[in-house]
Amino acid sequence: MEVYKAAEDSWLLKEAILAEDLKGKNCLDMGTGSGIQAMAMLEGGAKNVTAVDINPNAIKASKKKNSNVDNITFFEGDLFKFLHNNPAEKFDLIAFNPPYVPSEEIKWKDTDGGERGREVIDVFLEEFERALAKKGVLLLLVSSHNNEKEIMGVLNKKGFVSQIILEKKLFFEKLFVIRSER
Repeated sequence: MEVYKAAEDSWLLKEAILAEDLKGKNCLDMGTGSGIQAMAMLEGGAKNVTAVDINPNAIKASKKKNSNVDNITFFEGDLFKFLHNNPAEKFDLIAFNPPYVPSEEIKWKDTDGGERGREVIDVFLEEFERALAKKGVLLLLVSSHNNEKEIMGVLNKKGFVSQIILEKKLFFEKLFVIRSER
């Protein structure tokens, strides 16, 4: 399985991360891929970063690329399963660039998001709260194919205040970064 290379979506989410005050905070880069978001978190002042990806090659490549960085912990696994050994751990910021491309079947886990492009996003939305600190922030990148208004509605029903803070028009879709906090 290839490692997802940073592209327009990665750069947009990085911009959102760098706009946050992360000094001394504990952050989670869900779906780390190339590790660009984890490095942005450290650049923004994060004390500790946890980088998670289901792709073992992504974890291997990110570990190698960041071998001189002490405050990134890497986990290979599916979403929040890495917390089974430490269920009390909470993050001040969770950033996720999920697989969001609609596809009939998930062939390439880095981009294929299922029929509506929401298969992984919907599971993430059910699970992320248990890992988010009380006054934590979620930055979620989605596509216009995923129905960003519906996703914001799900977050708002959970008691979050959500807004689109960045967007980028591409020739076949629009990308959005949704920022949510309680």
